[in-house]
Amino acid sequence: MDDVCEDEAFSFPEQEEKILQWWTQVKAFETQLEKTKHLPEYVFYDGPPFATGLPHYGHILAGTIKDIVTRYQTMTGHHVTRRFGWDCHGLPVEHEIDVKLGIKSREDVIKMGIDNYNEECRSIVTRYVGEWEKVITRTGRWIDFKNDYKTMDLNFMESVWWVFSQLFKKNLVYRGFKVMPYSTGCKTPLSNFEANSNYKEVPDPEIMVTFPIVDDEDGAAFVAWTTTPWTLPSNLALCVNSNFVYVKVKSKSNGKIYVVAESRLSELPVEKAKKGTPNGAVDDKTKGSSSNGGKAKNSVVAYEMLDKFQGSSLVGKKYVPLFDYFKEFSDVAFRVVADDYVTSDSGTGIVHCAPAFGEDDYRVCMENQIIHKGENLVMAVDDDGCFTERVTDFSGRYVKEADKDIIQAVKARIDKGRLVKSGSFTHSYPFCWRSDTPLIYRAVPSWFVAVEKLKDQLLENNEKTKWVPAFVKEKRFHNWLENARDWAISRSRFWGTPLPIWISEDGVDIQVIGSVEELERLSGVKVTDLHRHKIDHITIPSPRGEKFGVLHRVEDVFDCWFESGSMPYAYIHYPFENEEFFQKNFPGHFVAEGLDQTRGWFVSLLFSSFIYFHFDIISETCNKCIHSCLFMFETKNGRFYTLMVLSTALFEKPAFRNLICNGLVLAEDGKKMSKRLKNYPSPMEVIDEYGADALRLYIINSPVVRAEPLRFKKDGVYNVKKDVLLPWYNAYRFLIQNAKRLEVEGLPPFIPHNPTTLLNSPNSLDNWINSSTQSLVHFVTQEMDSYRLYTVVPYLLKFIDNLTNIYVRFNRKRLKGRTGEEDCRIALSTLYHVLLTCCKVMAPFTPFFTEVLFQNMRKVVNGSEESIHFCSFPKVERKVGSRIEQSVERMMKVIDLARNIRELHNKSLKIPLREMIVAHTDAEFLDDITGKLGEYLLEELNVLSIVPCNDTLMYAYLRAEPNFSVLGKRLGKSMRIVAEAVKAMSQEEILSFEKSGEITIANHCLKLSDIKIIREFKLPDGVTEEEMGGYADGDVTVVLDLRPDDSLFEAGFARLVVNRIQKLRKDSKLKPTDIVEVYFKSLDEDTSLSSKILQSQEAYIKEAIGSPLLDYRLCPHNAVIVVKETYHNISNCDFEIILSTPTLTFNDNAILHLYTGNAKYAEALKVYLLSRDHSNLKLEFRRGNCKIKVDCIENQPAVDVVLGEHVFLTVGDYYSPTTNNN
Repeated sequence: MDDVCEDEAFSFPEQEEKILQWWTQVKAFETQLEKTKHLPEYVFYDGPPFATGLPHYGHILAGTIKDIVTRYQTMTGHHVTRRFGWDCHGLPVEHEIDVKLGIKSREDVIKMGIDNYNEECRSIVTRYVGEWEKVITRTGRWIDFKNDYKTMDLNFMESVWWVFSQLFKKNLVYRGFKVMPYSTGCKTPLSNFEANSNYKEVPDPEIMVTFPIVDDEDGAAFVAWTTTPWTLPSNLALCVNSNFVYVKVKSKSNGKIYVVAESRLSELPVEKAKKGTPNGAVDDKTKGSSSNGGKAKNSVVAYEMLDKFQGSSLVGKKYVPLFDYFKEFSDVAFRVVADDYVTSDSGTGIVHCAPAFGEDDYRVCMENQIIHKGENLVMAVDDDGCFTERVTDFSGRYVKEADKDIIQAVKARIDKGRLVKSGSFTHSYPFCWRSDTPLIYRAVPSWFVAVEKLKDQLLENNEKTKWVPAFVKEKRFHNWLENARDWAISRSRFWGTPLPIWISEDGVDIQVIGSVEELERLSGVKVTDLHRHKIDHITIPSPRGEKFGVLHRVEDVFDCWFESGSMPYAYIHYPFENEEFFQKNFPGHFVAEGLDQTRGWFVSLLFSSFIYFHFDIISETCNKCIHSCLFMFETKNGRFYTLMVLSTALFEKPAFRNLICNGLVLAEDGKKMSKRLKNYPSPMEVIDEYGADALRLYIINSPVVRAEPLRFKKDGVYNVKKDVLLPWYNAYRFLIQNAKRLEVEGLPPFIPHNPTTLLNSPNSLDNWINSSTQSLVHFVTQEMDSYRLYTVVPYLLKFIDNLTNIYVRFNRKRLKGRTGEEDCRIALSTLYHVLLTCCKVMAPFTPFFTEVLFQNMRKVVNGSEESIHFCSFPKVERKVGSRIEQSVERMMKVIDLARNIRELHNKSLKIPLREMIVAHTDAEFLDDITGKLGEYLLEELNVLSIVPCNDTLMYAYLRAEPNFSVLGKRLGKSMRIVAEAVKAMSQEEILSFEKSGEITIANHCLKLSDIKIIREFKLPDGVTEEEMGGYADGDVTVVLDLRPDDSLFEAGFARLVVNRIQKLRKDSKLKPTDIVEVYFKSLDEDTSLSSKILQSQEAYIKEAIGSPLLDYRLCPHNAVIVVKETYHNISNCDFEIILSTPTLTFNDNAILHLYTGNAKYAEALKVYLLSRDHSNLKLEFRRGNCKIKVDCIENQPAVDVVLGEHVFLTVGDYYSPTTNNN
């Protein structure tokens, strides 16, 4: 294995770039696909993004989730085809062309030619493909860009046609109307995306009008409130809420009788009778919304209460319409209906319905048979936003400009006036981004899929799928499906997949085409492209004969969501190709998308009036919500839904088996990420600074993978690097450096032992880390099989922390070879296999970093895979959760408790203590901490002995507390009696309860989870807090003997000296493999104290620093000093530490004897040996079994030089006790 650098010199981004180059060089992704092609297929559906913009964090998040899952599935024995896809059609593309070419209206497109317009659209679709490939590849995602699919490809579009034709054959398609944002300036409907792009603060009118109740004995009238007077001529119904209480009140000032919701009575004006206006209408012009300003607390006393009744009792009542433009509907219209969308927080509790201008108006009128599905809707407003001839009084008038005249007409009605109140208010209103004219909501013709027919099957299929997190499926998506309405799939646009519907002029003949071949056969025209400008001219002869003319294609194109829902079939050109592949692998195994694919549906159930109802309801509910709701509703018919609808309709199956739903990535301030506001760092900036692996782990470990929002913080990515990747790297670096040390010391190179033999290691921490690694494999396998990606990183963090801070830290001596070569190799082999397994487990999550480590580690094992991503995922080889894991966990609790005691009593860890007592009821655990784990506790806590104690009451008292959060609901009124009894439990009762696991109190059986057992430390009799400290937690109590002892001073001082030496090595940037000699110089007047201490602690110091601590007077004059540092007042001593490179030391008498007393020869030999490289000389002595022949000195006889007799590699070797004895 190659040597590695220190952590501060390791650049994650640079290493990732090298790995990317290597992957490209060896064609790693292609090789993986080739190696796995014989394995079972795992199919995932990759929702295509638009290529007209650059990738952002939302794309990186979704891509990372998909990459992790598909890498994991590959490692677990599957072949996973990964093709990138592009969404090429729809508004984003048209929008860019409109801006580029200055297109303001539909007529502009017709004028320039649909062919020219569509080719302009085609030209920009792949503009950013290169940037996408660069960013996605840099994030570590393996996906095929060369064999991508595009929704504008002929094959894809043909499959979309086939899907639609199947729906038509199943009688699931019809023509109806859909209320949409409509631009009168451009004479075209807009998507909610467009409607959301241009808001302005504008004043609008608000009025209350009356609708006299037919045959009411009191002559009462319903009062409705609206902010869109122009919709009043089209009124066909009034809507109440069945659950509200309504009141009939009489004005004390003018005698008029009104019906409103009781909760909205305060909205009626307080009137004063005006001279000359007997029983006249009130002209109460107020500034500000009636739902906010102008509320009259005196309204109640200004009206006499005549009656109260439920809203349901009003249903069916007829009323007198304001206008008679729709009098032919009198038999079915102008009556009261009920629906829950009527709210009590604004207006009067009575909503006027104009079905052509509001989504809920349309729905409610249809549900109540005022209008009917599929019928032509009578429209009182033309494409220019002007009233038609039907509205005779305002014919040709632009609707927004007619508001004032309509209000005046209402006020001047001959039936004593119908205006109750008028005013104006300022609010945020959407304008057309193209023409800058106010938008209206207007019903437009559309083709629908009859989803309501499929509702039961949709709900059934939804239950067959697994969603993570589950609540999105069980709550949001389920609720949406339960309330699903028919889906409008057509759009009056140009750049999209055209609807394959050909209709005769009289509407009798309808031909739906399902393939290119069918169109060519019926029309006799060769077809090479299915876009509008290539097929709009194609006609089909009428099946009734020539005299009935020809069929022309309808002008509409598909909503791009229909294309997305068709993706499982269209991306493989099914059913025209890959039929066997599809049949074997449908439904797909996995799909991942954002919560915004469902949020619109969920919100629509609660706030549908925000978007699709006319703006009087928007205003009266919450003007401030319009902007955010429009954004969310852009994904109303999102991918989850479209996939489910089409697969259910076509195959009576769900489209997918498993789904991960992620939340939204927001800026750090919680707002939407905005290029204009520059409120977030660019993805490449973060990757270039911290690496893609850190970014991947950060987003996977965030709430966003649980379908919650993530406030993206750059510091969060840094923390992942700091807390996960760097400790992981340091464990790896420690392995490599100590493996290389074996070679430096002339020992055979490191080759890891077979992992099977390591299972029998006599070392308890070897057994523990092996067991913990198996638990890691088990946990990650379990969570990945359940698609819970977000649980893996916390577990990995804990594992890495345990690996570095327990295994590596507590085994430093073994890993550095201070307990013998074989024990060192066992420890290094254990660490090697643990790291290798960890890399394989985490390869799907951190593909770069694990590859870096694997490429170096594989060099010591023959026959290993070329890339870690060609490896199989590790399998659990034995039972997990062994007792050793529990024992080490308890040991760490003991260490934490002991540290807390020291901190509480200001006893530094460098100060040795005589004794630690551990009290616990588990005899096996007490055996572990006094036996195989004892040495680690003694060293880590700096105590001289550990005393086990199985009497937990000797140093602690117990008390019991009821777990109210668990017992409260269960016990009800019995809670008080049980709680008192629990608190009164004796020590013996508590111990017995702990042992048995249950107790019966007041006829209630309580388990361990029902009662909290609290241990608190108690001092033994006759002992003070200064003499003993303790801490109890859970089932263990730790006690430390704090009494000072002069005999402990020497050990404490030695520990402080060792600490200074180790810190000096670190500050000097010395590697673990760098050998230095350490000298000590006392600066005290009386040097005997420090000298005595160092002699008594010589063995401990040598073991701790790996070499003897030498008297500074032994330092040779030719020694190369690395560093020296002076320390003052360390346990009342002053001293200097000197580090030097190893210096050859000679036994002058022995060398002189080699040459029979010739001093000249002896000096020449010493000069020669000093000129040699120290490491090479050491290695030569190793190979020669501590002996080398020197025959290269001119005019001098050859001699055999023996290490340890004639020459010593260090001063420490020369002055070691063994040498002195010799």
